[in-house]
Amino acid sequence: MGQLFMIAFRSLLQHRVRSGVLLAAVSVVTLLFITLTGIYTGMREHLLVSATTLMSGHVNVGGFYKVTAGQSAPVVTEYKKVMDLVRKELGDELDYQTQRGRGWAKLTSDSGSMQVGIGGIDIENEPGFKRVIIVKSGNLDDLKRPDTVLLFEEQAKKLEVKVGDKLTYIAQTPRGSNNTMDVTVAAIAQNVGMLSSWNTYVSDKALRQLYSINDQTTGAVQVYLKNIDRVPEAQKKLREAFAREGWAVMDNNPVPFWMKFDTANRESWTGQKLDITTWEDETAFVKWFMYLFSFASLIVIAILLVIIGVGIMNVMWISIKERTREIGTLRAIGMQRPAVLSMFVIEGFLLGLAGTLLGTALGVALAAVLNAAHIALPPGAQLVLLSENLVVMPSETWAVAAIVAIGGVITLVSIIPSTLAARLRPITAMQHN
Repeated sequence: MGQLFMIAFRSLLQHRVRSGVLLAAVSVVTLLFITLTGIYTGMREHLLVSATTLMSGHVNVGGFYKVTAGQSAPVVTEYKKVMDLVRKELGDELDYQTQRGRGWAKLTSDSGSMQVGIGGIDIENEPGFKRVIIVKSGNLDDLKRPDTVLLFEEQAKKLEVKVGDKLTYIAQTPRGSNNTMDVTVAAIAQNVGMLSSWNTYVSDKALRQLYSINDQTTGAVQVYLKNIDRVPEAQKKLREAFAREGWAVMDNNPVPFWMKFDTANRESWTGQKLDITTWEDETAFVKWFMYLFSFASLIVIAILLVIIGVGIMNVMWISIKERTREIGTLRAIGMQRPAVLSMFVIEGFLLGLAGTLLGTALGVALAAVLNAAHIALPPGAQLVLLSENLVVMPSETWAVAAIVAIGGVITLVSIIPSTLAARLRPITAMQHN
């Protein structure tokens, strides 16, 4: 076998031009593979971090409270007991948890108004929030004060306000009365895609004041795990734990909480029911976009693989035809058909291995260049990807997959022409012109 590898290697060196063209083609396909999967991985990670920090935990213990059968509010009472039970059940799986108020209101300035969602946060206990938000002006720590608000650039532009300006929230409390609250713009953050269109953030104390709820009540407890792949198990564990401890738990319904108001209002119960959801439930648009992008990437890669596979097979076919007399000589001096077959398959394998390794290295280098360039995404892409710039993150898993998949395809397609070469009769091959 070692001799066959040596013969195959020397043959590739002897036909440098043809080998170089094939090597370049394989490298380009691998480069595209690494770049596409790097974009997918980068966008996926950015989407996950942004969405699960600004809108949802990995797992959420939310719920509805009904004063009357037909009127519900998205709040959780005695949330500190909820957090204690979460900590007890998840143990070392838990990274951190935080409570987040939920609301919807009209936000007005001297020159305009808009309907917005309100997140009530305890900024001192939100480590992930500070990592995701990029403040363009103002100070995020000023959200400790109960009369301040965080806006995004797009919102500030629509309302024509800057840091220090006054705004007013107008909202309906859980008991059906209207309430208002004056706030000062503490900070304006860089846009985060579509989340910048409707999300605003105030202190949890301010949200309680606006909705006239006590300090034992919040919108949801957002739970963050050390391993996001453990989300289904954590959700199941928490549902069972809260039911076992006597808490009323809603049936699992994998849609965002705001789509459950009609269902909750139609049911005859009063009091509180917990709703334990995952980040995929609360941010369904992220999941479906990732599926769509993944599918599109796989289609492009599959097409590239077919093109390069056909090209490799045709070139090897031509190569075998040009080397017919060489094959005849090898057969005449005693090389058996399996050895001839193996020699040409090894050539394909060596080409695939060298090309994919080179392409992978170029893909990693290109990713570094693209990230350093901070390439701005089109407005439509920014809206969906929750990012203003292109993010490329090549992964070891995809790099290995590229080497195995592309190298494997090239090796396999070389079998057909190699089989034909092995079938040539020595006397016929040696007489070939």
